[in-house]
Amino acid sequence: MFLGEFQHTVDDKNRIILPAKFRELLADGLIVTKGFENCLFVFSKAEWSGIEEKISSMQLLKKDARQVSRFFFGGASEEVPDKNGRVVIPGHLREYADLRKDVVIVGVSNRLELWSKSNWQKYVAEAEKSYEDTAEELADIGL
Repeated sequence: MFLGEFQHTVDDKNRIILPAKFRELLADGLIVTKGFENCLFVFSKAEWSGIEEKISSMQLLKKDARQVSRFFFGGASEEVPDKNGRVVIPGHLREYADLRKDVVIVGVSNRLELWSKSNWQKYVAEAEKSYEDTAEELADIGL
């Protein structure tokens, strides 16, 4: 499980250092793909297999299913961290998430999210405005 928030930077070779506590989970490789709200999703290979299976099982004849497939698979890149826990983030993904220098890595249960620091700060500020409403909705479903 991925939990926590970590501050890192993109180095001159377009790599980020994975938080030490997650390196073992991702040592065999990982998948980086476009996420929502202009962040990147990072999945272990095992988790990606389950997601791949679910997306692939969606009906090919439905436009929404094709869009989701293109979004996740078309933007995805398989990477392997080096011995120091560094992983290259391909250019098209860095551009999508606006990752230039300062990066926030957020552990979100089954995945990591990579955010530019400025996008993360904007997201958190906006989300804080609706946390109480969201909590009310979650209470209504028994959480």
